[in-house]
Amino acid sequence: MSTDQPRDDDPFQKRPPEPPPAGSPYGGAYGNPPPGGGPYGDEPYGGGPGGGPGNPYGDQYGASDPLAGMPPLASRLRRLVARIIDGLLVSVPISLIFSLAWSDYDPWNDNAKSTSLSIVIAVVYFFYEGMMLTSRGQTVGKMAMKIRVAMLDNGAIPAGRAGWTRAAVYSLPEVVPCCGFLFWLVNVLWCTWDKPYQQCLHDKAAQTVVVSAAQ
Repeated sequence: MSTDQPRDDDPFQKRPPEPPPAGSPYGGAYGNPPPGGGPYGDEPYGGGPGGGPGNPYGDQYGASDPLAGMPPLASRLRRLVARIIDGLLVSVPISLIFSLAWSDYDPWNDNAKSTSLSIVIAVVYFFYEGMMLTSRGQTVGKMAMKIRVAMLDNGAIPAGRAGWTRAAVYSLPEVVPCCGFLFWLVNVLWCTWDKPYQQCLHDKAAQTVVVSAAQ
């Protein structure tokens, strides 16, 4: 099979590098670098544009743009709205059940029960998101906003450990009083300054990225 065509099972449709022209000073079928590590030094990924340690595509595919061949990154606004939808979908019914179970529950004055409710919501959200991501790469909120979670290296659904890791890093720190909320806040804000993939900390832990799912 020709290597000039993208693989059918590659959702990001990456193309392999072109062979060098005859007489390449570096020699080799695919342009092996000269002794000393090539024009960008001897870092493991090339060390130059498109080849830094943060770019999994630079060395293997020779792409100068780390986003080349990927679907468009999902906008931060769409990601926020998706989280709000999912949060309401989980928290509203649980809060209603909790209130019915404890008719004298006062969310403003009963700190112990409020903490218990927050822990229950965080744990249920963890299982909700973990199951949705590992099965289809989308939660209900992400489906509504036409975005999806994909593995950074190949665009696949984050099945298994990756999906559960992402869900755990997002949800479970909230069960830790005070410090858990601070971590959650830094986590969700991380994508506002992260480059080039606009990842939150839960994305970095799972090596995922959020992209558009619109056809």
